[in-house]
Amino acid sequence: MSCQCSGGCGAAGDSEKFAELDRFITELLSRGEPPERRRGNLIQILHRAQHIFGYLPEEVQKFVAERLDLPRAEIYGVISFYSYFTDQPVGRYKINVCTGTACFVKGAPKVLDEFKRQLNIREGESTPDGKFFLGALRCVGACSLAPVVMVNERVYGNMTADKVAGILAECTD
Repeated sequence: MSCQCSGGCGAAGDSEKFAELDRFITELLSRGEPPERRRGNLIQILHRAQHIFGYLPEEVQKFVAERLDLPRAEIYGVISFYSYFTDQPVGRYKINVCTGTACFVKGAPKVLDEFKRQLNIREGESTPDGKFFLGALRCVGACSLAPVVMVNERVYGNMTADKVAGILAECTD
């Protein structure tokens, strides 16, 4: 399948990514399903799309909307509601500081501020070299380890601002 996004896809490998996403959607859905069934698979499809592309740019959102015959506004509404999804490129190391109640009370704001200072970016941004992304999550479900930081899939518990440099040093290419 060739890329169906408007305005081109950018990188040469994007057509293969769109083909992979299309195969996944085809396997997941059967033709002629009612909109309610397509909506029920939307989050799973967006998870796979973000895994394939690294984020959910407008072209991917349009593709999913067209493929599921759903309004693009509905797709964007899901993406903007769930903190897991992003429509902006993220760094190779996705750093998320938990800012839920337990983590907040135990010092998460200081940890987040130290990441901001050392990476010289704000929450929701990636470093110019594309190595790091910094975000905040409301709860990761590890309150007994508060405050918690996640780097990609790895969880760091009992975080302090003093430990930030060590975590960044572990992130090697």
